[in-house]
Amino acid sequence: MAGTGHREPPAIICTRGAISGTRPILNRATDPHPQWILLKGQVGMTRRIRVLAAAALATAMLVTAGCSGSDDSDGGDAGGKAPDKVTYLTGFGTGGHDAFAWVAKDKGFFKEAGLDVTVQQGAPATNNQGLLSGKAQFTYSDVTQLMIQTGKAQVTDMRVIAAVHQSTLVAIFAPPGSGVTKPKDLEGKRVGVAAGSITRTLLPAYGKLAGFDASRLQFVEATPQSLVGLLVGKRVDVLSTFVITKNTVETVTKQTMTVMPLTDYLRDLLGTGLTTTAKYAQENPDIVKRFKDAAMKGLKYTVENPEEAAKIMKANNPNVNEQGAAAEIKLMTPYVTSAPGNTIGALDEQRAARAIAILQGAELIPAGLTPDKVIDFSIAPKA
Repeated sequence: MAGTGHREPPAIICTRGAISGTRPILNRATDPHPQWILLKGQVGMTRRIRVLAAAALATAMLVTAGCSGSDDSDGGDAGGKAPDKVTYLTGFGTGGHDAFAWVAKDKGFFKEAGLDVTVQQGAPATNNQGLLSGKAQFTYSDVTQLMIQTGKAQVTDMRVIAAVHQSTLVAIFAPPGSGVTKPKDLEGKRVGVAAGSITRTLLPAYGKLAGFDASRLQFVEATPQSLVGLLVGKRVDVLSTFVITKNTVETVTKQTMTVMPLTDYLRDLLGTGLTTTAKYAQENPDIVKRFKDAAMKGLKYTVENPEEAAKIMKANNPNVNEQGAAAEIKLMTPYVTSAPGNTIGALDEQRAARAIAILQGAELIPAGLTPDKVIDFSIAPKA
C-alpha cells in the first residue's frame, strides 16, 4: 500500500518439485513484510494476519502439489526429465519369444529407464527397413541373417546390441504324413517359410552338411502369423520355424511333429539379438544403453516367470494362445540362459568370428566380414 512502506510478498516461483522465493514463507524473524510482523500495539491485526498467512500457505501447497503432480504424470525418470520416446518392432509377430518387450513395458522397466516405448508387431521381411527409415528405433533380428546381409553388403548400418537367443532357433517340422523323418527325405518337398526369414538362406548350407540337395526344395512363403496355416491347409509338406514353437505347431495342427533343428549340423551359429542402427547408436548412446538394460531385465523376468509373461502377452495381444506362449518361453529358456558367463544378453566376439567363418566356409558370404560390423561390443553385455 502506497505511503505505508508496505511491499507485496515475493512471487512464488514453481520449479519442478520445489518452491523457491527470496526467503522462506512465514518467517517472522527475518521477513520485513508487515503481514508477518506483529508490532507492539497492533493486536487488532492478529486475525487478519492469520487469515493472510493461512491463505499464503495454502497457495504454496497447491502450487507445490501442481508441480510435483506434473513430475509423476509424465512418466519420466527420478530426475523429472520427460521420457525418451522410442518404438520397438517385435522380431516375429506375437510369439512367446517376443513376450519380453511387453513384459519390460508392463513391469515398468522401460519407465524406470526414462523411456516411453511403443511396442509394435514386426516381421523379418520388414524390420530392417522400419529401423533404417526411422519409423522405429529397435527390433530383434536373426543375428546370422544380419551377418549374411552385411557380408553381402545388402545392409551396412544395422548393429546388434544384445543377444536374445544364443543359438539359432531355426528347425524343420515334419508331420507324420509328410514322409520326412530325416534330412535326406526333404529333397523335392514343399517347405513353408516366413517371408524374409533366415531359412531359405541357411538350408543350402544345412543340406550340404546333412547330405541332401537343397536346390530341390520348393519354398512357400507366408507371414509369421499365417505360417502354421500353410501346414493345416496342406499347402506345404513341412514347415520351417523356430524350434521353440513345437507345442504351438502341434496344438494347431493336432499332429506330432518330427523336429530337426538346424544346429544339429550348423553349430556355433548365433541366434537372435536386439538391434538398432549404427547411426542411432552413435547419436543416442545413452538411450540405446538404457533400452538394452531395460529389455534384458524384461527378458530375465520372462524366462523366470513364463506363466505371468504369457498373461502379459495375452493382455496386450488378445489373439495370443496363452498356454502356447508360456510353453514357448519355457522351451526358449536354455537358449537365453546359456549366455557366456551366464550373463543374459552377452555376446562373445570370438564366437561371433567362428559363426562368420562357418558362413564363409558354406560360401554364403565372401571373406572380409568382421564381428564389429554386425555387433556393437561397446554396448552389448559383457560375459
